[in-house]
Amino acid sequence: MLVWIMGLLLVQASPGACSGPEHSQFDFWVGEWDVTPTGKPNIVATSLIQKLYGGCAVREHWMPAKGTPGGSLNSYVDGRWRQTWVDAANSRVEFVGGLVNGKMILTGEWKGVNGPGKDAIIRMTYSKNRDGSVRQHGEQSTDFGLTWSSNFDFTYHPKGRPAG
Repeated sequence: MLVWIMGLLLVQASPGACSGPEHSQFDFWVGEWDVTPTGKPNIVATSLIQKLYGGCAVREHWMPAKGTPGGSLNSYVDGRWRQTWVDAANSRVEFVGGLVNGKMILTGEWKGVNGPGKDAIIRMTYSKNRDGSVRQHGEQSTDFGLTWSSNFDFTYHPKGRPAG
């Protein structure tokens, strides 16, 4: 649909353009969160995850207590979920994947994740826990996906609810 506003021609998405069930697959991550290392009580970050743009995107605003703040923009396009991560260290990573057995799995190549010239493939698995929290487990491979090791493991707890 084309609309003229203040002399500008704007393109608007059709109502309901992102209302299909696939656009809701990542909704379990939407919320305000206190983030802890999985299995530990200490809060290492807060995160605000919002569903935006008529349901067409999920945006994260990552605010660590220490370290590098950043964020991601996630969308379902061409039958796959895509995430672009950008942070204050000037990292930019493109992840792609989808829902597998109720878990969102996204994979991408992160240049310099282990230091200058030390790249890795990162595979993130997001899973909803029974208590309403969400686990984000990051694994890395430095041998083109032949072997994987844990890189990070966080649990997103609803803000204001004690962890554990």
